[in-house]
This record gives sequence, structure tokens and C-alpha cells, in this order.
Amino acid sequence: MAAIELKSLRDDFSIPALGQGTWRLGGATERSSGENDVADVAVICRALEAGLHHIDTAEMYGAGHAEELVAAAIADFPRERLFLTGKVWKNHLRAGEVVAAAKESLRRLKTDYLDLYLIHQVNLEIPLGETLEGMNRLVKEGVVRHIGVSNFHRTRLLEAIALSPAPIVANELHYNLQVREAECTGTLEACRANGVMVIAWRPLRGVALDVPLVTELAAKYHATPVQVALNFLISQPGVVALVKASDPRHLAENVGAASWRMEEEDVERLRREYPGQRSVSEAVPLL
Repeated sequence: MAAIELKSLRDDFSIPALGQGTWRLGGATERSSGENDVADVAVICRALEAGLHHIDTAEMYGAGHAEELVAAAIADFPRERLFLTGKVWKNHLRAGEVVAAAKESLRRLKTDYLDLYLIHQVNLEIPLGETLEGMNRLVKEGVVRHIGVSNFHRTRLLEAIALSPAPIVANELHYNLQVREAECTGTLEACRANGVMVIAWRPLRGVALDVPLVTELAAKYHATPVQVALNFLISQPGVVALVKASDPRHLAENVGAASWRMEEEDVERLRREYPGQRSVSEAVPLL
């Protein structure tokens, strides 16, 4: 299967329009017993085979075990065809801790570098400049190619951009048809204006799909409602999305959302008319 299209807002950074998330593979915030390891590795392998070459993980997922499962899945996959995103957890945001955490992630992933490394969540007790000092050190050492943030509000994003010598190229946040905090706060607009790609997590969870407008657009594009929901995101400039599917049928449906683009007027209809929109994420609000 062909690889997913790359999207870019700046000449020095591009990222696949659709990627594979790994949250809850290997456990939630603690390592799982390991009884599902084979199945979890298979989930990642199927995603790679389907064309999802962007794998998003974090040191917090399964207390590092998700990274070990990713390592097993990518062991025989050409590294140059992969896009690996890692994230440093909010208890490791002192400069030296950032560097140490990244190198531990590389060890668990069994790779020499990360394509993208993100500040996973805000920690108000640690100065942002100190965290970015560590992130920039990783770029200078060549073990991280690009850096970004996650769950950053417009104001904090602009602060990070001003403080960081290396470009902030991505902001990973909760964004879908229902959760519109990125729009309501001006964060989406600020990202685009500054060449920062929005990586939308939970693009489907909690999203009502039995909505007349979604049904209408699914018929228009010969797509499923799930594909309409995903396409609402990836048809927008500067937005990509992360999915996760253990069922091969759901995986194929997700990948099928990346092979076409919705017309701009239909994206705007969904932006205006989709019912039950929320202005704040119930999972991780922007800070």
C-alpha cells in the first residue's frame, strides 16, 4: 500500500497526514503484565503494513513499555521510511532530565534518533525556557531532528516559539469534530501563522457520527462517517491526525480516509454546523 501523503507548513519539516498512536499499548501509565505484548506489537505492524509510517509514542505510555513494543514492531522496517514521534513527560522537564529522558526513549526504541520530540504536557513549576534548553540540546546533538509541544494554548505556544532557537514545528492536542478548543482559543490559527503543525489526538473518540450532515457528506464522497470525521481534520491546512485501531477492518477504514480530500466549503460546513461542539477538552485542556 502507498505511504500516506506528507503535509508541510515549512520547508524544513513534513509529517504524514495520518499516524498511528500507541496510547494504552503496553499499559496506561504503568507497565502492563505483558500478556498482550504479542497482540500489541501486531497492531503496530499492521499499521505499518497499511501505510501508517508515522508512529507516535511517549515515555509515559506503559511507563516506557509502549516504546519497547514499538521497537519490536519496527525492528525489520527501514528506519528511513519511518517517522517516529516521542514525548517527554511533565516530571522530566528540567534541562538535564529532558536530555536523559530522550536518550532512555531512544534506548527503548532501539533507534539513533527521533524525527520529532514533544513536551508532552505543561508543568507550571518548571520554567519553559529551561525545558526548551534541554530540547535544543538534543537537536544540537543530532538525536532529535525536530521539536514541538503538546497541549499548549496559543499564549504558551507563542512563548515557546520566542524562547526556542530551534523551530517549534508541531503542537499535539485534542481536536476533532466535537472538541474545538484549538479553534475557540485561537491556537489553531496561531499554529498555522507560525508554521506549527497541529497533530490531532483522539480524532474519533466521543464523536457522534449519526448526524445528518455527516451522513450527507459520507454519501457525497462515497466514504464512511468515520472517514468524514478524519477527513475534516486532514483536509485542513496544517492539521494531521493520529488514529489507533486493533481491528484490521477499522484500520483499513482509517487509512481510507487519507486517500481523498474534502472540499473546503464542506470543511467549513462541518466547522459551523456540526452539533454539540465543546470549547474545552474534557481530557486534557490547553494550558
